[in-house]
Amino acid sequence: MDESPVGDERAEGGATDRHAVIPRRWARYYLENAPSLVWLVFANVAGVFVGVFFYLETLPEVETLAWPIYMDSPVATLLMALALATLLPNLGRRLDAAPANLVLAYLYTISFVWLVETGLWLALALNLQFGLYYPDVWRYFGVLVTHLLFIPEAYLLPHFGRTTPGALGLALALALGNDLVDYGFGLHPPLRYDTGALFSAGGLTTSGVVLTVGSVATSVVAVALAARAFPRLSTDPDAAQ
Repeated sequence: MDESPVGDERAEGGATDRHAVIPRRWARYYLENAPSLVWLVFANVAGVFVGVFFYLETLPEVETLAWPIYMDSPVATLLMALALATLLPNLGRRLDAAPANLVLAYLYTISFVWLVETGLWLALALNLQFGLYYPDVWRYFGVLVTHLLFIPEAYLLPHFGRTTPGALGLALALALGNDLVDYGFGLHPPLRYDTGALFSAGGLTTSGVVLTVGSVATSVVAVALAARAFPRLSTDPDAAQ
């Protein structure tokens, strides 16, 4: 299979070799073949339902309109399912032929950031109070491994997607806004330890302060990784597909 020339951001419609965490040949195999692409879409849709099930016990305590903010993992997998579904009309063609426009650039960028940030945050949150989760096979190992897999999955996106400064800026604003709601009002995903809330009478606990700082850091890192991984959307209308 052909590979993108080094130094050419979009010679084959994907990330350059220098930035490709997932090898190009792997991305092409999974994203250009109908069985593997459909399986990936299905797996992410299934992840939405599994994630919602995890939140069911605490959802009645949260305002319905706040559910998308509260349920980080289901939102991340839903965004990825939508991003992958945009490739379904492209089946039978190379990734190079995948459509590229401003709306898709925003979708792909936000999907990448949400997946990476959620994976990093979950690893931090579980290990901040390690003894409360380990050695629970599912609540520690199962949850940790499945969420860390969000990160390599996110790196499929730069093989067919592009980004823009505006998309990166919006992704950062949304991620930091989500952090503010999570720790300002205590709407982060359910944990086995108390974090408090910035705007509550008791304020943040020590764990809450550490997790807040860590969450902001993971948001910034996720956007920085997106900026590094994605080629830029061309401003030349003849270059866009």
